[in-house]
Amino acid sequence: MKIFADSSKKLKHMIISCCLVTRTAHLLLFQLNPFWIELAYFITLSSLGFLSLKATNPRTVSSLLPKDIDLFFTSVSAATVSSMSTVEMEVFSNIQLVFLTFLMLFGGVVFTSMLGLHLTRAKMNRKGNIEPDSSDSSHDSNHHIDQPGMITNPETEEKSIEKEENQGFKLKSIKILSYLVLGYLVLVHALGSTLISIYLSLIPSAGKVLKRKGLNMQTFSIFTTVSTFSNCGFVPTNENMVIFKKNSGLLLILIPLILMGNTLYPVFLRLSIFFMEFMTKRAEFRYMLKNSRELGYGHLLPGVHSVYLMITVLGFIVVQLIVFCLLEWNSEATSGISGYEKVVGSLFQVVNSRHTGESVFDLSAISQAILVLFVVMMYLPPYTSFLPIQEAENVCEGVKSKRKNKDFWEHILFSQLTYLTIFIILICITERQQMKKDPLNFNVLNIVLEVISAYGNVGFTIGYSCERQIIPDGQCKDKLYGFAGKWSGEGKFVLIVVMFFGRLKNYNMRGGRAWRLL
Repeated sequence: MKIFADSSKKLKHMIISCCLVTRTAHLLLFQLNPFWIELAYFITLSSLGFLSLKATNPRTVSSLLPKDIDLFFTSVSAATVSSMSTVEMEVFSNIQLVFLTFLMLFGGVVFTSMLGLHLTRAKMNRKGNIEPDSSDSSHDSNHHIDQPGMITNPETEEKSIEKEENQGFKLKSIKILSYLVLGYLVLVHALGSTLISIYLSLIPSAGKVLKRKGLNMQTFSIFTTVSTFSNCGFVPTNENMVIFKKNSGLLLILIPLILMGNTLYPVFLRLSIFFMEFMTKRAEFRYMLKNSRELGYGHLLPGVHSVYLMITVLGFIVVQLIVFCLLEWNSEATSGISGYEKVVGSLFQVVNSRHTGESVFDLSAISQAILVLFVVMMYLPPYTSFLPIQEAENVCEGVKSKRKNKDFWEHILFSQLTYLTIFIILICITERQQMKKDPLNFNVLNIVLEVISAYGNVGFTIGYSCERQIIPDGQCKDKLYGFAGKWSGEGKFVLIVVMFFGRLKNYNMRGGRAWRLL
């Protein structure tokens, strides 16, 4: 009897514990602010990535083991799809590259937005399960509708039924949309990695690069596809894409992946829905196209807005391409390649300036004017678009209706530029000794470029050159990693915060509204 009583007591404690865990999970998912949920997601993902990199060996035993701060920095960079680097990529072994691939995949915009759709479905289901319980009295009254003295309102009942049907249809549309996004994700990755593998197999010059560096072709193909589509910008080679600047075919394969995974994702998503509606004739797809805002999926923009987004993105690319070609056509950065390779390489470089960060040219050899242009492009949010006045007003009205309860926080928060200025000042403080000793490398423009690149989750970096040292250091060796690799631990930590801040910047796009510059 005593054993039975003890077992019963343990079972009771387990049930209570399970109930508490379930209750806490519901509270976190359905009651907590989405900002904290997303922040917790990226911190957890980065921590798991750090532990995975820490637990596995680098590529060779003789390699200098990266410091813990550098491993965590790399993990955060991959999870936030920033591609800022403080160690050379060829240090990582094949299994470590696989871990980084998962970090980039799970941290990508499309993947996290798909998780958001599933969370929205769960909230709607939970709300639907609660509502009938609270309206039991109304359901009971319907059973007595024929009793003497009972007053009924058919119009109210019809509206209630219509509302429930609309909610059910909306829920079904969100469910189908989540599957569509998953299919889009799988199809693009499968097609991209296949095309890259075929190119590497058919073009000897590209295949020899991997053999010379000891990289697995399949790992390289999948890693590069995931990195490019998620707009991370990591490449398994130390030189990033510079070593492939003569392989124009490979660059042309990657350019659509860049656009499909970020700046033009809403356009391709809308085209996918239109195609599915045309093929299946399902009403849910028609509902998505006509009621994009009601679904609450921020990446599904209205038709007119999507058109102007596409025009804006292509316009930025054309303007950058013209300026880049005019200033860099005969420069040191583009030397040694043909005219066609220069055009394709320049196109690849300017497309990457908005949120991807893969480089086919050495940014340290590019003119200052181009670097300033890149800083502006990196600062712009991915869905920046020019809208006519009437359409812009409609968009603003839709945003205002959803932000009534957020006005207080929007007024006390600083603007994006204010926070970036604070970060730049902090890094100038942490690196002040280096700025005195090595002013050509540690100049303000290079620091601004690194900070804005981390904020925009881009990954562009000027790098570090021993040749630019005013006081030569005999022990200095050029390493093919980012400029932040030469920063102090405090400076790297500030940049980690910047990467998190940049990945979650959508929650503070309207900050600083209380300030008036008169």
